[in-house]
Amino acid sequence: MSAPNAIDTWLTQRIGLRYPVIQAPMAGGPTTPALVAAVGKAGALGSFGFAYTQPAAMREQFAAARALTEAPIHINLFVERTPAPPDEASMHATLSALRPMHEHLGIAPPAPVAAPYAPCLEEQIEAALALKPALLSTHFGALPTALIERAHAQGTLVAASATSVDDAMALQNRGVDLIIAQGAEAGGHRGTFHSDADDAMIGTLALTRMIVRRCAVPVVAAGGIMDGEGLAAALALGACGAQLGTAFLPVDESGAPSVHHRALFERTDAGTTLTRAFSGRPARGIRNAFTEYARTRPFPLLAFPIQNKATAALRARASQQGNGEYMSLWAGQGYPLARRMSAADLVRSIAEEYGRAVEHLVEAVRR
Repeated sequence: MSAPNAIDTWLTQRIGLRYPVIQAPMAGGPTTPALVAAVGKAGALGSFGFAYTQPAAMREQFAAARALTEAPIHINLFVERTPAPPDEASMHATLSALRPMHEHLGIAPPAPVAAPYAPCLEEQIEAALALKPALLSTHFGALPTALIERAHAQGTLVAASATSVDDAMALQNRGVDLIIAQGAEAGGHRGTFHSDADDAMIGTLALTRMIVRRCAVPVVAAGGIMDGEGLAAALALGACGAQLGTAFLPVDESGAPSVHHRALFERTDAGTTLTRAFSGRPARGIRNAFTEYARTRPFPLLAFPIQNKATAALRARASQQGNGEYMSLWAGQGYPLARRMSAADLVRSIAEEYGRAVEHLVEAVRR
């Protein structure tokens, strides 16, 4: 497969890419150093989702990718502050709701979880800045202005996710270089922080166009984009690139569990749903027994990320057993369009599809 022509946008110019495609930063197992490096070598932007990663592991994984490529690398962090520990009654109620699923999988009853519920954010930020990524992005809000200035001083661009125009305006006022317009179709956690979560369920095309019209900051479209036609649509709306996550889940270099890979192709009729049950925050994934159990009966939740830690043992054992019914099968609404191939071949396919889509549009206009 020959390399398609480069696609020139603000994103490719500022970061030194061939194609305005960002492999979405997926927290946990799906993102491997091999995946990040393969995407980078193919001319797009490889990304680490370090939301739940300790600083030492961040450094180790980044070094492993850097050993494979000198291409630009993107790091993403969750910046929501950890809430106060829950009271005993709330913890008991959540664990009681989880008990039947533990019993179904034949594992020990769920036990109370204690702090820390996630890695220290300040230490993660310091580790990320020390690694000097080409792009540092955040979910659930923006970095403080002083840290954005530190990033700029070392040549790192700063981005953040927005799920509404209000989110985007708040990010622009904070001084980010790039806004990631995360539409309602996107898989995984919703990046809402300034708006009400229910009011921020705006589709990717509408959200991207509204933010492009209202903000002076460049915009990347994210959510439901799986191919070059989706990239063409995003650029036509004024975005400078597209971020694709679900499309990279089944590639050869992905670290997603095999049951997650298979679900993308074997559960194409299941559809996706938004659920708070796994982590305490709204996130989109393929429907399964867990999401339906939580949807159809009282299911008390702890705050994010405490709920995420409370469900960790259940999710881990389900993955070990190859049981997709009790795992967080994060995926965007476009997951039935997923393809099995290498990361490099996917990047090249997206670029070729983009070229054909543009040619088709030009021919349609001429007619």
